[in-house]
Amino acid sequence: MRVAHVCQSYPPMVSGAAFMVQRLAQGLAGRGHAVLVLAASDRGRAWREVVEGVAVVRLDAIANPFRNRQRFVLWPGPALLAALRQFEPDVVHLHDPLSMGLPGLRAARRLQRPVLLTLHSLPNTIAAYAPPVPGLKRLVEAALWMYGRTFAARCRALVAPSVSAVTAAQPHVGCCPRLIAEGVDLEAFTPEPVFAEEAEVVRRKYGLAPGLPVILHVGRLDVEKRVEVVLHAAAGALRRAPAQLLIVGDGTQRGALTQLSSQLGIGEQTHFAGFVSPMDDLPSLYRLASVFVMASQMETEGLVAVEAAACGLPVVAIQATSMPEIVKHSVTGYLVPPGDVVTMTERLVDLLADPAKARTMGQAGRVKMAQTHDFTQTLAAYEQLYRELQQK
Repeated sequence: MRVAHVCQSYPPMVSGAAFMVQRLAQGLAGRGHAVLVLAASDRGRAWREVVEGVAVVRLDAIANPFRNRQRFVLWPGPALLAALRQFEPDVVHLHDPLSMGLPGLRAARRLQRPVLLTLHSLPNTIAAYAPPVPGLKRLVEAALWMYGRTFAARCRALVAPSVSAVTAAQPHVGCCPRLIAEGVDLEAFTPEPVFAEEAEVVRRKYGLAPGLPVILHVGRLDVEKRVEVVLHAAAGALRRAPAQLLIVGDGTQRGALTQLSSQLGIGEQTHFAGFVSPMDDLPSLYRLASVFVMASQMETEGLVAVEAAACGLPVVAIQATSMPEIVKHSVTGYLVPPGDVVTMTERLVDLLADPAKARTMGQAGRVKMAQTHDFTQTLAAYEQLYRELQQK
């Protein structure tokens, strides 16, 4: 089978969607399929490469002022059509309904190829970046849903990675998206260390204090991730339990969050590691930590929580969107009401004070992820969908 992926960002550009597309493309190539990825250039200018059996075509792109380490394509139509025509795909898989998705859809229809779209994010995520004008975010979200309905009607299939995303999208797009979890590599994200001294080596590399438990947060440091809530909750926990906070990720809010940690009196106990690749130390950092915490209220799947659970970490998260699908309250972690910093603090303290409970919850989370988020299941589900689209 010949599969073309059309996406806005692709590693080394950083986003959950980018890493998902990379895993999917390389996984399909590993199963013997011919795979093409069309994406914005991380260097600005167009260029090409072949990595792990995947042909990657980068298109001319400009910097995204709202997202660190991101670029987007303005007018990719002719170059995108030419690349697809040369590749002759059996299926065109879109991962972005906007700047790359619309010309991708037009090109696929022109070439009379079946096309599907995966919803890696929903309009509320984009609307979160709207200026703080009364009613503007609701207006932006409504307009994007209207556009999404028109776009979805022109696709053969729509995919969403969680039940909550399916439920949120269905009344707006006029169809029921197929549920396919993004999944994780359970061989890489595992509770078992790669080597005996892994924890000590990683602590030294990232400047972490020896012997102190680690509260871990992983994700983009942008407005919709609500990392300031994590800092407030962690500040309360660190006043009551000996521990340290590790923030992994980068984004537009990093400077403000660093300043906030100092204002909260936890500057010396908080470590900002910057972006860490899933192919590098990220699994080791999950294994090093005692508890994982996140405060986002608009996750389509919450892949970092899945990764944490796969590594045997209990997860403290907000009871919103996809999080109840990942975290079983009081079994694999805790769910906290939105905006309830006090309860989030209490849950962190509870797990830091009872390592045996934390380990038991982490083990239960690992079992749950093996059942529901194994990436081999994701690959098989997409292969089946591609075959169905070819037969229509």
